[in-house]
Amino acid sequence: MNYRELRFPENSKFLITGGAGFIGSNLCDALTEMGYTVRCLDNLSTGKQENIDFLADRDNYTFLKGDVRDLDTCMAACEGVDYVLHQAAWGSVPRSIEMPLVYEEINIRGTLNMMEAARQQGVKKFVYASSSSVYGDHPVLPKVEGEEGNLLSPYALTKRVGEEYGKLYKKLYGLDTYGMRYFNVFGRRQDPDGAYAAVIPRFIRQLLHGETPTINGDGKQSRDFTYIDNVIEANLKAVLAPSEAAGEAFNIAYGGREYLIDIYYDLCKALGRQVEPNFGPDRAGDIKHSNADISKAKRLLGYAPSYDFAQGIALAIDWYKENLSEK
Repeated sequence: MNYRELRFPENSKFLITGGAGFIGSNLCDALTEMGYTVRCLDNLSTGKQENIDFLADRDNYTFLKGDVRDLDTCMAACEGVDYVLHQAAWGSVPRSIEMPLVYEEINIRGTLNMMEAARQQGVKKFVYASSSSVYGDHPVLPKVEGEEGNLLSPYALTKRVGEEYGKLYKKLYGLDTYGMRYFNVFGRRQDPDGAYAAVIPRFIRQLLHGETPTINGDGKQSRDFTYIDNVIEANLKAVLAPSEAAGEAFNIAYGGREYLIDIYYDLCKALGRQVEPNFGPDRAGDIKHSNADISKAKRLLGYAPSYDFAQGIALAIDWYKENLSEK
């Protein structure tokens, strides 16, 4: 089933935090297009105004500039809202190692503020972004919920803490929370710029502009790259999931495994480039291999991802070709 065929109660109102970011802007787009009322909260520290400019003329969309670190802002944002999709966070493992205090403030306190505001304002469902980084150094593949290792970065710690608060808010207060453990999401509107840009959009931009990309490590690390539309589906199905499934975290991925060096050469071929990459040192805090068991999300959320890697990367390349000008 295409996520656009999902149905919520009439007049449902959604709050999407981090709505100007990559995942958040796609959620805003999907839900407003489906006819539901959406309030977008973002302080534009990492989200981009250009990601949401096109939504401004939709009558069922409003933008609230504010910071999840401020409880009063969170309370106002949750007022009259049925469902919260909490995407606001700072990403990037390397940056979290450089700036652990900022990550604690935004990712931990910000998430706690949002859960508390949702509880006080009577929100029905609280779906929040977690991360595959919570598996840490646990070596077994595929990754299964409940089998985590030692954490490798402040970013991973913030996501683990968010999950623990999610459990507590279900147990203590009855707030239905659902954690989305994203595995390497990619697709339209993902930022290709900056030192902490995700690898796929960064490679595409560099190849389109005639630059020589650098691969951290030997390129033999593997990831369960997950197309954005699968993530939209997961969030919306979590909203529709039974209360019995709340208080849990779920792997959100396709369930595949791609090697970075293979992806690089596939992108070269697709873009008509022949450029050998540079190889740099491994990044601190990175997991070598990642591959998800998605059976729990299938069973409890009805998650059934529609886009495999090949389909997703073709769509992503088309989007970047249209939206990134070549030299």
